[in-house]
Amino acid sequence: MTDILMPKATAVWLVDNTSLTFEQIASFCGLHPLEVRGIADGDVARDIRGADPLVNGQLTREELDKAQNDETYHMHAVVSRHAELMKAAKPAPKYTPVSRRQDRPDAISWFVRNHPEVTDAQISKLLGTTKSTIESVRNRTHWNSANIKPVDPVTLGLVGQITLDELVRKAADKKAKDDAKKGGATLQPAAPTEPVEEEFVPEARERRGAEPTAASVFGTKD
Repeated sequence: MTDILMPKATAVWLVDNTSLTFEQIASFCGLHPLEVRGIADGDVARDIRGADPLVNGQLTREELDKAQNDETYHMHAVVSRHAELMKAAKPAPKYTPVSRRQDRPDAISWFVRNHPEVTDAQISKLLGTTKSTIESVRNRTHWNSANIKPVDPVTLGLVGQITLDELVRKAADKKAKDDAKKGGATLQPAAPTEPVEEEFVPEARERRGAEPTAASVFGTKD
């Protein structure tokens, strides 16, 4: 069965405009026969306007006529380009060719050397490797440590430049936030300084305020 656009709306149109059985309509639209029966009874999709599959290119007149003449025949939908474009894009599963798998330790070494802020979990997800392999590369306990050298994963063809840049940026932002939190927990605001009052020395004040005498200036005695 091929997925079609607006299955319930298509089922509404087929119920209203053809002599197809509930099972035929359900099979074509990807619905349960009881759901199609509910549409016919007005209990399901009451406010949905029917969509003509002949007009939108998902069903041919020949298929429809063949199904109406044979209750056991199940119609095949036309695979339309528009329908394919409307489908949600699903990322392909991560797969590294055998010829490239030997390059992953080099890429791991590059991350360990140049971007320690990137976590093992992020490296593992990006390169399709395991945390134990990352740890063995970092500790130089990998079986091929003698031949491992840091190489940019983009150069190795394991990842695109945009994806790599985005990963490094996110890792750097997270590290900066974590460092800011740690710094805020340890640093204390400086205590305000109070002005130091000059120690009161009566003798000094008296000496500074005393008027000079002839004896003190010329060294004469009365």
